[in-house]
Amino acid sequence: MTLRTSPGDFSRSLLQSSTITNALKPRAAARRRSLRLGRAIPYGWTFGPLLLILAWSVGAAAGWIDPRSLPAPWTVISTAIDLATEGRLQENLLVSLQRVSEGFALGVLAGVLIGLVAGLSRVGEYLVDGIIQIKRAIPTLALIPLLMLYLGIGEGMKITIIALTVFIPVYINLHAYLRAIDSRYVELADTLRLRYRDFVRHIVLPGALPGLLLGLRFGVTGSWLALVVVEQINATSGIGYMINLAGSYGQINIVLVGLVLYAAMGFISDATIRFIQKRVLTWQRTFAN
Repeated sequence: MTLRTSPGDFSRSLLQSSTITNALKPRAAARRRSLRLGRAIPYGWTFGPLLLILAWSVGAAAGWIDPRSLPAPWTVISTAIDLATEGRLQENLLVSLQRVSEGFALGVLAGVLIGLVAGLSRVGEYLVDGIIQIKRAIPTLALIPLLMLYLGIGEGMKITIIALTVFIPVYINLHAYLRAIDSRYVELADTLRLRYRDFVRHIVLPGALPGLLLGLRFGVTGSWLALVVVEQINATSGIGYMINLAGSYGQINIVLVGLVLYAAMGFISDATIRFIQKRVLTWQRTFAN
């Protein structure tokens, strides 16, 4: 059977297509304006925390928040200044930063090395990935009693817990992106007769870079969460020790100073990774770009 299209049918279809196109134009324009706004306000993601601080300040000034349960922001700031004047704040903060830095570095190093072994080699994946998935099913914090038996209750145990917390997201994301390289690139490499070393260097590793940076974001946040826990265990210094000591004396203003420091350090660390991510992945076209 032969289908015949009259000029009138063609005109109507053309009119319908132009009507649909015109209807979609406002949406496309709105999307472009949204993208331009996102580029015009590069630090727009800070609005949420600033609004939270503003709400806290307004609630405290209006008397809606009981200062005995949640002191005002200016009370927390004055307490922090007093602690800094005494030298206690800097001393404990430096200890916590050292613990996080060492644990984060070890976790990233282990995650990258083992992720490359499992992601670039099928044999390596068979040997390693199953063990990592078993470890992933066990919460790292549940290993604290076991690690205390093996490593004691000193710095080694604390840094190991932080490293394990960082290791899992770095490995998982790097391994997933290494295994998700588009098969078309593999065929292209075969066509160009690229050596395996060049294929890994120019195609696989750049393609896995977004996964590594995503893993770093999860890892750096997890490192601070792990620090909060390990500094509650027989610590004699650090922000967690300062919080514990203040809590035993009912000094809630000092407790809040410690919590704000934890939150600020985690936020700054994540913001640093996001900044690096945006600068390194300039070639990647996304909705945010």
